[in-house]
Amino acid sequence: MNRLLNVLLLFLTVQYPSSGLPHHTSAASSDTKSPSNSGVRVLTAKNFDSSLRDGKVWLVEFYAPWCSHCIRFAPTYELIAQQLHSAQKNSSPNARKVNVAKVDGAAERALSSRFSVKGFPSFYLIDGWTVREYDGSRSQENLVKFALEDYQQTEPVPFLFGPFGPMGQARSLLMRSGTAVVGMYESIIERGTSPLIAMSILCALGMGMGLVMIVVVGLLCMPKPKSD
Repeated sequence: MNRLLNVLLLFLTVQYPSSGLPHHTSAASSDTKSPSNSGVRVLTAKNFDSSLRDGKVWLVEFYAPWCSHCIRFAPTYELIAQQLHSAQKNSSPNARKVNVAKVDGAAERALSSRFSVKGFPSFYLIDGWTVREYDGSRSQENLVKFALEDYQQTEPVPFLFGPFGPMGQARSLLMRSGTAVVGMYESIIERGTSPLIAMSILCALGMGMGLVMIVVVGLLCMPKPKSD
């Protein structure tokens, strides 16, 4: 009994892992604050939404470190960033400005779920809540032209199913929740708890949270008494 209580205390104090963030998050955050020489910024689940609130247009690549296509295309993507950023410096103040960023889609699984990434590399042009997926050939000329001119010929992703809509947010929430549950289970197992007890704890917590949500929703939906 004492052992079970200790496990419950551990469970309540365990720090949940973030949604698949790579171990070099601190380095990535510093890269986001000050762009690298290439101008390609590193976005993670922690800084993605805050970075996109600046009102600018973003060309974002979802890549995987093990993807051979991504590795071969990396130098070209750096040239794309340099070309777009140099074009901004030499253009008029009202010209279209495009920031360039990349996301480790293999590590940032919640972000990949929001964008429904089906393969690497994948490219998206984000302008506020308007998201367009690039489906052309991977070349510097074509991607730069897509970001500056040809994007209008591509239909935006419907907001309902897009990364900023309810379906995209729901996919991201499910992925984060699943990652957190797996992390908690592994943390409890590492403490010497049997898998059966660990599963029992997680099931009990899930049922408790479900009951709390039902009670809260019920209270919010209760009709208010009429006042005379």
